[in-house]
Amino acid sequence: MTTPSIQEILPGLFHWTTYHEGIGEDVHSYYIAATRPAVLIDSRVPEEGFAWFLDHPVPEHIYLTNRLHYRHSDRFSEPFHATVWCHEAGLDHFGEDRPVRGFKHGETLPGGIEALPVGALCPEETAFYWRANGGALFIGDAIVRDGDALAFVPNELMGEDPRAVKHGLRFAFTRHLALDFDHLLFAHGEPWIGHGKAALTGFLAIAA
Repeated sequence: MTTPSIQEILPGLFHWTTYHEGIGEDVHSYYIAATRPAVLIDSRVPEEGFAWFLDHPVPEHIYLTNRLHYRHSDRFSEPFHATVWCHEAGLDHFGEDRPVRGFKHGETLPGGIEALPVGALCPEETAFYWRANGGALFIGDAIVRDGDALAFVPNELMGEDPRAVKHGLRFAFTRHLALDFDHLLFAHGEPWIGHGKAALTGFLAIAA
């Protein structure tokens, strides 16, 4: 029997991995069925296709942690009439053929998902916070997971001053430690379920 690609990792929170041809590596997508309405984060189409979602609450909103994570948003937005959202600083990246709605950092989006400021790596870089199930922090490109280790993205992806970018990322995520969360959900790396806040705290203490 084939193991399904979509896995429920917390009550009402689903995760799957797909191969991203453009960057040559696996990336991670999330669907939260437990919110009202249901939402997707950094979504690509899973192996099961769209049929899987027909047996679950229709995803009405798609949230991007940054403009480059549009991924397969249009493939979801068309059949489900879902609204795609990106921080307003990234809206110039999209043309009329890819309608995207803007939000500001600090806003609470439909479904009760909070848009937290990250910036530093790019102006629109956002972490999403979901308070349920002990709290979950969704992280885009700013921090990646490799096995049991966390890391910033490679220096070559940080522009001309990686040191300044890392300083900005440490500042942003140190502020987020004031929130209650137990899980880390990465766009690049497997989900960290349980003790995620402790893992992030330890990483920020030694990150260089």
